[in-house]
Amino acid sequence: MTTRTATARYEGLGKDGKGSISTQSGVLKDQFYAFNTRFGEDPGTNPEELIAAAHAGCFTMALSFALARAGFTDGTLETKAAVKLEQSDGGFTITRSDLTLTASVPGIDAGKFAEIAAEAKAGCPVSKLLKAEISLTHTLS
Repeated sequence: MTTRTATARYEGLGKDGKGSISTQSGVLKDQFYAFNTRFGEDPGTNPEELIAAAHAGCFTMALSFALARAGFTDGTLETKAAVKLEQSDGGFTITRSDLTLTASVPGIDAGKFAEIAAEAKAGCPVSKLLKAEISLTHTLS
């Protein structure tokens, strides 16, 4: 079992508060976040952006390993995840994560690639965790 950690600190309350997010690895250290980085356009991060990064990274790695298991030895994969946060019933819910994949895998046909990509999406731990609607579109070059 592997455990990874992150911390968030928020000083002040509500819209007037400001915070920072750090990760165990140090790749994020005291990264600024606040109301306007989440719901506005101010520079800084937010939880949904971090979830999108985690989903894109997890799915792309899962697909990479699935392609290797299927006997493919070379390729380039790039995934964009778009996490949607919607307000409903007085609160907010992450309702979906749309994965858009661009891939170049020599020697694979479109049908086989679609099959392996769907299996990778189903097996991706972050996809399983989200329990949101997850769509996958792909372009194979």
